[in-house]
Amino acid sequence: MGQETVNGPAVTSATGRSAQLDEVDRRLLDELTRDGRMSIRTLAERVHVSRTNAYARVERLVRDGVITGFAARVAPEPAGLGTSAYIALTIRQNTWREVSAELAQVRYVEHVALLSGEHDVLALVRAPDNATLRDVVLDRVQRIAGVLSTRSWLVFEEYDGVNSPWS
Repeated sequence: MGQETVNGPAVTSATGRSAQLDEVDRRLLDELTRDGRMSIRTLAERVHVSRTNAYARVERLVRDGVITGFAARVAPEPAGLGTSAYIALTIRQNTWREVSAELAQVRYVEHVALLSGEHDVLALVRAPDNATLRDVVLDRVQRIAGVLSTRSWLVFEEYDGVNSPWS
């Protein structure tokens, strides 16, 4: 993603190709990340393009894997997930595929990333309470073959960055 173009950064899509986003694409993405439920007509009006152009561009962004889906954003605490923590895992070399496949099956694990550095994997866990979080870490994550150790950090407060390109 570090590749710069005249129109802005190139984005590597799910298809492995580099998608060149122009200003209209970025405005479409900005609007859709604010409200993914808006109609194509409303989207076109907000971005100042025709409905046909907006529809074709959104279809291309979906086809190219730039847009990977449309979903509701859920606030964890009001939804009953009042305890969040980042769990860093150190795993046995060459076990990423197996460990990530197992982590994908663990309830309350929201996000998993392969890292470089001191730890190998970082997982975001959102649980109803501390007891459930403890069970997730001790009974599920630490028992996955290939996991050598874990380290946990409780999240006290969080917010979305205001400088994200899509917020």
